[in-house]
Amino acid sequence: MQDRQNGLAAAMFPIAIVGAAAFVAQRFFLPLAWGAILCIATWPLYLRIVKLCGQRPLLGAVASVALVALLFFIPLGLFVGQAMQQAPALAELLARANTDGLAPPEWLQRMPFAGGAIRDWWLTTLTQPHGLSHLFQQGAGGALHTAKDLLRSFGVQLMHRTIDIGFAFLFLFFFYKDGQALMGQIATVGQRVLGLARWERYTAKVPAAIRATVNGLVLVGLAEGVLLGIGYEVVGLPSAALWAAATGILGMIPLGAPLVFLAVAGLLMTQGHAGAAAGIAVWGGAVLFVADHFVRPKMIGTATQLPFAAVLIGILGGVETMGLVGLFVGPVAMTLFVTLWNEAPNDIGTQKPARQADDA
Repeated sequence: MQDRQNGLAAAMFPIAIVGAAAFVAQRFFLPLAWGAILCIATWPLYLRIVKLCGQRPLLGAVASVALVALLFFIPLGLFVGQAMQQAPALAELLARANTDGLAPPEWLQRMPFAGGAIRDWWLTTLTQPHGLSHLFQQGAGGALHTAKDLLRSFGVQLMHRTIDIGFAFLFLFFFYKDGQALMGQIATVGQRVLGLARWERYTAKVPAAIRATVNGLVLVGLAEGVLLGIGYEVVGLPSAALWAAATGILGMIPLGAPLVFLAVAGLLMTQGHAGAAAGIAVWGGAVLFVADHFVRPKMIGTATQLPFAAVLIGILGGVETMGLVGLFVGPVAMTLFVTLWNEAPNDIGTQKPARQADDA
């Protein structure tokens, strides 16, 4: 009895320590996750930079973080710069529409099929004072009183995100610098818990899944932003660069880019440019069809050996449950699940039936 109590206490002791550490560090889970994702995705680049630095890990970590930060902050700076130029006018427009109501466009009356129903909904929702507040904040009427309130809220959110990004790059530096030792420690624990064969089988999947997801989501999303941005510029859309940046960011999420280019088409339609609106809708649909049906499944599914349905569930489910970081965690989880699913028949086939085992 005493031995059992001692064994239980010995098992609970490390669990309690891990739980206490997780509780203390919970504020930094998101930056830690982003730092780990960036480290795994760019680890081959880091190894090349360390080689160029004469096999000095500290110098290589500093150079790698600087390079990744440049690749990240240059596009982000361009987007924020464009957004700040347009933010006062956009905030004033939204605040005025929220305070006074937003009249439905005339072309809704001429829309076939659902045009009448949409116009009726618009009249009962968006034309009312504080209709936007009720629509987006579930009845919190009056929350968007002035443009100053909108800009203050945007500034607070931007400050929080900037702090998270700063911590993510700080953690990325330490992941680079101590990555080899950390991977060795994790491998020692993992092999002890799962066994050598299973540990190697699963750990080989995680880096490939993250790098394939980064390539399939980030690169393809940015390409969608560039291609659709060309279309915005051709039709003469104001602030085409800002709309292109928004398309590229949302384009990282499957079915996210249509939210932007259809909004652009609707904006052009309300301004009386029906031909330009139709052109953007057709061009956006063609780019999205090629990206989501050919390029993205090929880049992600081939590397991770996942069917397209599993890729889609991992990405959308990850975003739904964990936010933007779920874009990369979700496919990893689905990759590990499919690996477990594929090894189950092998495990069953290697087990002898109970009667045969007894006879043996």
